[in-house]
Amino acid sequence: MSDSTTAPVLTAKDFATDQEVRWCPGCGDYSILAQVQKVMPTLGIARENIVIVSGIGCSSRFPYYMNTYGMHSIHGRATAIASGLKASRPELSVWIVTGDGDSLSIGGNHTIHLLRRNFDVNILLFNNQIYGLTKGQYSPTSEENKITKSTPFGSIDHPFNPLALARGADATFIARSMDRDPKHLQSMLLRAHQHKGASFLEIYQNCNIFNDATFEIFTEKSTKPEETLFLENGKPLVFGANQNKGIRLDGFTPTVVSLENGYTASDLWVHDERDMYKAQILVRMFDDPNMPSHLPRPFGVFYETDRPCYEEVMALQIDDVIASKGKGDLDKLIRGSETWTIGQ
Repeated sequence: MSDSTTAPVLTAKDFATDQEVRWCPGCGDYSILAQVQKVMPTLGIARENIVIVSGIGCSSRFPYYMNTYGMHSIHGRATAIASGLKASRPELSVWIVTGDGDSLSIGGNHTIHLLRRNFDVNILLFNNQIYGLTKGQYSPTSEENKITKSTPFGSIDHPFNPLALARGADATFIARSMDRDPKHLQSMLLRAHQHKGASFLEIYQNCNIFNDATFEIFTEKSTKPEETLFLENGKPLVFGANQNKGIRLDGFTPTVVSLENGYTASDLWVHDERDMYKAQILVRMFDDPNMPSHLPRPFGVFYETDRPCYEEVMALQIDDVIASKGKGDLDKLIRGSETWTIGQ
């Protein structure tokens, strides 16, 4: 084992491979890859102790482009494979790269169970609200009435809200960022890594071929200040080009108020990442048709809490069995206690 004091200082280039990056020119995945490669050297983890696991989709080519260990696995099952890896090698830093179709359609069941079990892994969900790799069918996050190759008259499905789904599955860390805000994305990647437990980071990612400009209102300079709300723990919810608007709660209903018409920061909703009840409101702010006014889209850490990690509890259980019963008897375990002998 090498001495950490003499280990070379890594850079983003050390995490890049010699593989040709095969995404469409202009794809948001390029930015996400660049931010992940910039953040990885700051984690203080050797490359051989980092694993990128992906499923199937455009985003799932990620392991080819990261100079770490990795696996391009099965459609929707990256979460299951990563769970097994973390259970057997808990010391590894495991990252799951997936898309809205991969993780919320065929892989939806695996995603929610990983979150409730709380393995100490990081899920990066690239949400472009479309199936990109298979050329433009609607996905579980596509808006209603979405016209695509598979829905020529418009989708009649109600879409998933990824963060609401994660909150419902009792995820211990949920956050949102976007491909076109590099600094914010880097900060969210760091927060996800620092969390002990399953972190769920939704990343708005532009598919410029099959679903271009879906998130443009949140990324363009002319509209971003009025349409985005960046959450900061312990600070009031303020937004606007001149930071002159805020969010306050009217009962359980968030409303927009002007800080130029009698309201002050002390009147506003103060964000608390540990408040699970207000997190329920935050994740639903943009998709509740009953909201009285147009609300900005929140970005940042919505919720974080502490809960034992599955792999740690499993290890303790195994240690307890060994300590109390000594060496196990596999034949006895397979036979179980509910067996009987049938006479001649």
